[in-house]
Amino acid sequence: MTASASALLGIFSFTLPDTPPTAKKGDYSISKILGLDALSLLKDKKYLIFFIASILICIPLAFYYQHANQFLNELGMPRAAAVMTLGQISEALFILLLPIFLKRYGIKTTLIVGMLAWVIRYLLFAYGDVGELAWMLIFGVILHGICYDFFFVSGQIYTDYKAGDQYKSSAQGLITLATYGLGMLIGFRLAAYITDQYVIDIGHNWTEIWLIPSGFAFFVLLIFIMSFKNETIKLKE
Repeated sequence: MTASASALLGIFSFTLPDTPPTAKKGDYSISKILGLDALSLLKDKKYLIFFIASILICIPLAFYYQHANQFLNELGMPRAAAVMTLGQISEALFILLLPIFLKRYGIKTTLIVGMLAWVIRYLLFAYGDVGELAWMLIFGVILHGICYDFFFVSGQIYTDYKAGDQYKSSAQGLITLATYGLGMLIGFRLAAYITDQYVIDIGHNWTEIWLIPSGFAFFVLLIFIMSFKNETIKLKE
């Protein structure tokens, strides 16, 4: 199934519009080739705060990517993999609401809602079960749409806005390297270490495990609220 979907996506890609490089002919340098020109964005205090927060929030994010399925299966959640697909469905739905939310409430509130969703999700995981509180686990999975779209997708939009047409490709590469490279690397290593510390006879003490990324996400949220000033961004039609 995945091979077939990849083949179809590859064929579909040939139908996409042509997007030639925006740089002028001969306007090349090592720094532009490596995307280092986007580092100038970090001179902007607002973007620097966002950049650091993006790296830090990827640390608790890694707990979900690495251990959520294992967690649900250990608890005995029926059709755990099917339950987790609710997160992808939620992601597709919430991305439709994102432009409206951004326009009405601004980038700071949107990012705050995204980070707050991580805090709530892990608390739901910490105290939910497969009995009467199974709704907490399912709701925690469904929150993925807000967790991802309201922080990472809106962050990509914010990066495009700050970089402009000249640096946007380099800037997107930089923020991706910082988050899914550095942040996730630290997060996966930390998640594995912490999970190993809470091994018990019947699996893991998941309550203690999930409280750690929830607390970390809450710490990042507080720092962001106190240090990041709101900014109005114009969305392209």
